[in-house]
Amino acid sequence: MMNGVISMAYLLAAIFFILSLSGLSSHETARRGNAYGITGMAIAIVATILSVKAEAYGLIAIAMGVGAAIGFVFAKRVEMTAMPQLVALLHSFVGLAAVLIGWGGYLSPAEQLEGAAHTIHNTEIYLGIFIGAITLTGSLVAFGKLQGSISGRPLMLPFRHGLNLIAILLTIFLGVLFVPGDISASSTFYLLIMTGIALLVGIHLVAAIGGADMPVVVSMLNSYSGWAAAATGFMLSNDLLIVTGALVGSSGAILSYIMCKGMNRSFISVILGGFGTDSGAVADDDGEGGEAVATSFEELADDLDMAKNIIIVPGFGMAVAHAQQAVSELTETLRKQGKTVRFGIHPVAGRLPGHMNVLLAEADVPYDIVMEMDEINDDFPETDLVLVIGANDTVNPDAVEKPNSPIAGMPVLEVWRAKKVVVLKRSMASGYAGVANPLFIKENARMLFGDAKDSLQHVIGKLLQLA
Repeated sequence: MMNGVISMAYLLAAIFFILSLSGLSSHETARRGNAYGITGMAIAIVATILSVKAEAYGLIAIAMGVGAAIGFVFAKRVEMTAMPQLVALLHSFVGLAAVLIGWGGYLSPAEQLEGAAHTIHNTEIYLGIFIGAITLTGSLVAFGKLQGSISGRPLMLPFRHGLNLIAILLTIFLGVLFVPGDISASSTFYLLIMTGIALLVGIHLVAAIGGADMPVVVSMLNSYSGWAAAATGFMLSNDLLIVTGALVGSSGAILSYIMCKGMNRSFISVILGGFGTDSGAVADDDGEGGEAVATSFEELADDLDMAKNIIIVPGFGMAVAHAQQAVSELTETLRKQGKTVRFGIHPVAGRLPGHMNVLLAEADVPYDIVMEMDEINDDFPETDLVLVIGANDTVNPDAVEKPNSPIAGMPVLEVWRAKKVVVLKRSMASGYAGVANPLFIKENARMLFGDAKDSLQHVIGKLLQLA
């Protein structure tokens, strides 16, 4: 009877998880989707605790208390600017859990299996540890790159593709030796060596990926963590963990594919290749250095006062400056003056899909004026003024104009086609991809240097004086 109740609870939790993914697909239903996810997870936790397989309730309570406390602190203290790093770090926890559960299942099996069941169980252990170890170290490297504690430049080791191939072949060979065997010194040695190889592969795979592709990497690691959870579910004979892991793994893989398509990049090249440069010099169309023209608060206020059609393009710099509220206030001021104001959002602006959309929604910017890149790119030639607030790589003309550029072919917001562009930025430094941006020296472009939040507040004040 109890097993039937547990199974029904797991089924209900799985339905809530599916509804959660559906709800999170749009801003209007995101809160509802989050509530569905919380409800599904609560049902899953309670059902698992009440399961006849659960023991040591004291330890479970302690673990839940510690985990809940850490989660509460993260939720309160981590700002939206650090959300990509947090996501990467959470993926590493999933990988670590998969590795520890896999080793626990090997060293202390719940039951002695024979024949095909033994082979299948060992395969589940092997794959779970392999995927989990890659997810663990890969996520930690991604966290370091996003946090800035590790260089965003790709690590280009000699014969790097060959090293990956050797590691995979060696992993397969060790798997052939490990799967048929029982618990023994040799089997433990094979599993230990494979774990070490997988940890190194995770480091190398992500270290070899440059800054521009990190949003895809985070999504890819999300997929890895899902498959690691699914493998763990097979090890533990937990149907819900299998379903949940498959949902996360498949949705992460689909998102990675969509992002690669949107950035005009091959998923295989993202996994195996490197990207980016430290060059910060800007060159004009003739290959000679250009000079940016600075503007002032007063000049920008005058430009906004005269403009009728305005597009605002936010980037990660807006998040760093905590300027979303100032952007919302500016938008409200301009709309009250009868001006048409819209937002152009690049799919990967902010180093995480939807990052800018969430920040704008948090600042109460109306949903109906927030447009995706494909929806607004054709409107730039008829736009009087474009405000680029902290964006860099996502508005780089070289992606369109220079076939030999490292970012050639990557879809960008073509802001330079507007009548005038004003870029709010702290300096002329290159973006996260490490690629210089010639937008800054375009004839119709002006630079307003400084903190975006302070700059916008000054501009709003000047604009109100003109009204």
